[in-house]
Amino acid sequence: MSKILIIDDEKSIRKTLREILEYESFKVDEAGDGLEGFGMIEKEKYDLILCDIKMPRMDGIELLEKVMAMGSDTPLVMISGHGNIETAVEAVKKGAFDYIPKPLDLNRLLVTIRNAMDKTSLVRETKVLKKKVSKTFDMIGDSKLISQIKEMIERVAPTDARVLITGGNGSGKELVARWLHEKSNRSQAPLIEVNCAAIPGELIESELFGHEKGAFTSAIGQRKGKFELAEGGTIFLDEIGDMSLSAQAKVLRALQENKITRVGGEKELKVNVRVIAATNKDLKKEIEKGNFREDLYHRLSVILIHVPSLNERIEDIPLLAEHFLKNLCEEHGMAQKSFTKEALKELQKINWTGNIREFRNVVERLIILCDKTITDKDVLLYAGTKK
Repeated sequence: MSKILIIDDEKSIRKTLREILEYESFKVDEAGDGLEGFGMIEKEKYDLILCDIKMPRMDGIELLEKVMAMGSDTPLVMISGHGNIETAVEAVKKGAFDYIPKPLDLNRLLVTIRNAMDKTSLVRETKVLKKKVSKTFDMIGDSKLISQIKEMIERVAPTDARVLITGGNGSGKELVARWLHEKSNRSQAPLIEVNCAAIPGELIESELFGHEKGAFTSAIGQRKGKFELAEGGTIFLDEIGDMSLSAQAKVLRALQENKITRVGGEKELKVNVRVIAATNKDLKKEIEKGNFREDLYHRLSVILIHVPSLNERIEDIPLLAEHFLKNLCEEHGMAQKSFTKEALKELQKINWTGNIREFRNVVERLIILCDKTITDKDVLLYAGTKK
């Protein structure tokens, strides 16, 4: 049930508003002046505040300023029988959601309350989603190898230099790519990801460069490719070692000339994108086998970043374990759990062939299957084999 605070020095108005709002299934609190109201706001979380402007001890505008200074996302609707256009403009400029003059139009009041509630819900959902996203893409660890990568990202990200990220499956190559984009001057533009291994060879060119209507049997309309969609931003070519040679030739041309041509089209389109690529393969060996173009390799590898396996940085395991433990307990709506020191030591003994991805899955399994304190015996039972 949504909770509303009414702040007004006129008891009759508070009573009338309470009756209306309780009839509409809101929970209602009252305060007789701004000072009392501010004290209640500091102690309670409200979904909406209705506040008079002219009041003793602390007026509505002063209360509004104090609430805004707290960083609260609770909407304030100002009400007054002494106001004018200037008062309304001042209130909205200072952060009020709306201003309603007395005598109150109850229909308008209820519409304003519903709109304010909807906005509050959207703001809070957005904050939760942003928090989840930021948690998902945290780079956890303070080992020497991870510290070197973080330092490299800080140096390279602000430039437009192309980056080739290498490392095993599940080691965190995508995370490095995301950090490079987020810390770049292109961070406000799109980051477009392409998993080259997941797209059939005959479709990869259409996926990257788009196609014109009728270019092939199923091309029933014109379609933009990933390079066009990433305009002004970054394109992340994941598992580029699996890309066909014909697609590699087109990517090379796009890098050389900053131009692309849609499949079935003749018009050249200029593109402004930063290219970040990643692979779990040894591209030099793939070049020797004839599976990868050497000239494309040199175009992509202006900056090389190798992401170490989890086995190469076992000193980060305690930090990673606590990070995933906290986040996964929240995701599952479970009470926070903890690892014993012995459990963390057992986790460090495991051969993590699947790297961070496997490690996260194991932590999730332990959270679900174990009691509040996860012990070394639990790790031995559920986590897998040792090195």
